[in-house]
Amino acid sequence: MVWWHDFIRIIFITNTLLAFYIVFHRRRSVSTTWAWLIILLIFPVVGITLYAFFGRGISQENIFSINKQHHIGLRNVQKSIAKAPKEVSPSDTSKLGEIAIHFFNCNNESPLTKNNNVELYTEGETFFHDLLKDMVRAKETINVEFYTFYSDNIGNRVLQLLIKKAKQGVKVRVIYDAWGSMGATKAWFDQLRKAGGEVLPFITSRNMITRYRINYHLHRKIVVIDGRISWTGGFNIGDQYLGRKKKFGHWRDSQVRIVGSASLLLQERFVMDWNASIKRLEQLIRFNSTLFPDLDEKKIHRGDVATQIVSDGPDRYIPYMRNGMMRLMQLARKRLWIQTPYLIPDDAVFATWQTIAMSGVDVRIMIPCKPDHPFIYRATQWYANELTRCGVKIYIYEDGFLHAKTTIIDDSFSTVGSMNQDYRSYDLNFEDNAIFYDKKFTKKMTEVFEADMKKSHLLTREEIKKQGRILRTLQSFSRMLSPIL
Repeated sequence: MVWWHDFIRIIFITNTLLAFYIVFHRRRSVSTTWAWLIILLIFPVVGITLYAFFGRGISQENIFSINKQHHIGLRNVQKSIAKAPKEVSPSDTSKLGEIAIHFFNCNNESPLTKNNNVELYTEGETFFHDLLKDMVRAKETINVEFYTFYSDNIGNRVLQLLIKKAKQGVKVRVIYDAWGSMGATKAWFDQLRKAGGEVLPFITSRNMITRYRINYHLHRKIVVIDGRISWTGGFNIGDQYLGRKKKFGHWRDSQVRIVGSASLLLQERFVMDWNASIKRLEQLIRFNSTLFPDLDEKKIHRGDVATQIVSDGPDRYIPYMRNGMMRLMQLARKRLWIQTPYLIPDDAVFATWQTIAMSGVDVRIMIPCKPDHPFIYRATQWYANELTRCGVKIYIYEDGFLHAKTTIIDDSFSTVGSMNQDYRSYDLNFEDNAIFYDKKFTKKMTEVFEADMKKSHLLTREEIKKQGRILRTLQSFSRMLSPIL
């Protein structure tokens, strides 16, 4: 039996040494480092296996493929901006707004577009109805990029329409995240390929198992049609986004339809993601006027909503998108209202909200009443409790599942996109947000938030005190693991 004890001792010592080496040899936040140390030390061998798949950094091969992409459509965006028929009034951007605009343009190469018509969608039925209608009208190109693309009723409706358009000669391209699109198999997508369309898994979700990295996901939701009409926000392609899953019930989300120059920026984001993910050189997309049309000549400028499109991912060490959103939120003087399904901020974002609330700003954060991931929801509850103690008003949405990712700053600025308020969106996922510097659109966003508050209840300190010991323990444990959830 002595040899068995020695063997266990050797495994324990080896596991401890490996744990400290694999965690500290890479630059990462202190909270993430401690979270992984807990997993690696408490669960020998199993922890190292989990780290191999979920903890290692994005591969250098993927970083090179993503970073070498160029902003091939930026010149036409600038050309369209220069021809915009109506300037944005100073009251819409303001001196405060210019601070955020400058930050995103300097660090994200995202110019401000001034000639956009923007519509907000909050229900799956109307979203899919109008999205499919736009696809039916497509004449030249349909580019689709989603984290989730399920092979269910609505998924098959979308796929069959794309097949039909491809057979009509429309150039159809689809990028999807293989991990997020379970059930949408290669054979399922082959129907579109046989019709002349092109389909690619995003570079980080290709060969996930053989590359031992399954923690970096394409979380963007982008559709661009003929380079003129675009969609982005929180909806994916699947029946649950229509409220057809008993687990979630009514699905409350936010998506925007954009007509104008901002569509060219979303087109550019799609092209860069596509070119990073191709397997063959002949699949490379190069600049052409079909993808990036001169929108002024097409006379489709029907709006004047000032819009920036920002995007980010783990291919860059500095989280520019998170930092930019913090900079934008710091501009709040009257209100900061946020909707997010996952409330797991890092220390910097938490301190930002705390400081803003302590400055007398009305800070409200709305979260769902039910989990789609148990550990994540317990961590969300922990942060909701702490923020309530800091003076932030936490509203718990009770009419189904809240999946919207929105921000409202005062009466002038608002955002809709794919970015959640959690570590994963800050550091691991590839995200995109549309930022609107417009009072009318922000007023619409505010009215929607106020309507949602009527379907929510305010978390109180009395309610927090009634939470049981077991629940509080689960919340605290989940919070400790939150940097790697």
